[in-house]
Amino acid sequence: MSAAGFRVRVARKTAEAEGICSFELVRIDGQPLPAFAAGSHVDVEVPGGFTRQYSLCNDPAETHRYLIAVLRDAGSRGGSVAMHNRVKEGDVLTISAPKNHFALAHDARSHLLLAGGIGVTPLLCMAERLAHVGAEFEMHYCTRSRARTAFMPRIEASGFAPRVAFHFDDGPAAQRLDLAALLARPEPGRHLYVCGPKGFMDAVLGAALASGWPDAQVHHEFFGAEVASRADDGRFEVKLASSGRVIPVAADRTVVQALAEAGVSVATSCEQGVCGTCLTRVIEGVPDHRDMYLTPEEQAAGDQFLPCCSRSKSPLLVLDL
Repeated sequence: MSAAGFRVRVARKTAEAEGICSFELVRIDGQPLPAFAAGSHVDVEVPGGFTRQYSLCNDPAETHRYLIAVLRDAGSRGGSVAMHNRVKEGDVLTISAPKNHFALAHDARSHLLLAGGIGVTPLLCMAERLAHVGAEFEMHYCTRSRARTAFMPRIEASGFAPRVAFHFDDGPAAQRLDLAALLARPEPGRHLYVCGPKGFMDAVLGAALASGWPDAQVHHEFFGAEVASRADDGRFEVKLASSGRVIPVAADRTVVQALAEAGVSVATSCEQGVCGTCLTRVIEGVPDHRDMYLTPEEQAAGDQFLPCCSRSKSPLLVLDL
């Protein structure tokens, strides 16, 4: 956590749906919380030594609280389980100031919001903001079942409820989302926003690509990703520009792990190539990008990479460390 972090108290913990809890966070020193825009997230120090990113899903006009929601995922590396099992009302947590890598395109003519499961959190905030400013939008919210649909009463009670369609995996076929039809005809000025599990994201982004949606009109945020390993991963070396020290990176180690074992610390958070905390400048060499953070254009430039997950296509990477 950066020096900009501050402490908050869990004022309320609420079961929002099967396997999903929300946490209302208030600042313990009584000061207003930093302002944020729709699409923002905060880093949260979770019991057990984890740092995880959670989207803010309350009204950005509120300065007295933040609201986050967490899906309990038994297959995760421990962050979500700790939030559900170990964090209770009254507990104090350390969080970062809000960050936003998933902002609304305010010059868009219209907006299409596609939420999968817990990925609804940033999109709910976006929907409320768009409704507040009178923007044209529609939202589709896909979940396994009604019981697993967080914030459904909040959406149904909202003024924008007619713009939201719910799609349940266990519901009738007629109400399931037809991505191909929905995304078939991209329009100038219409922007697409998507957040959810990787399978959902891949399906939406694949359909958008197949239908010719321009990259500039497609916005997405992954909240988790598997660190990709490949059978042909090999050994390479990284050189620290500040000292000239060369450190080998074995095929079964990440750059961050190799550096840590050599006594070189790099700030990390998600360790999945999602949050950008460990972003490092590349001075020489060709990175093998495996992150979900950099844009295709940024990856193609080859002058920065995420050492928590990405590797090297060249025998040596010279890093600005």
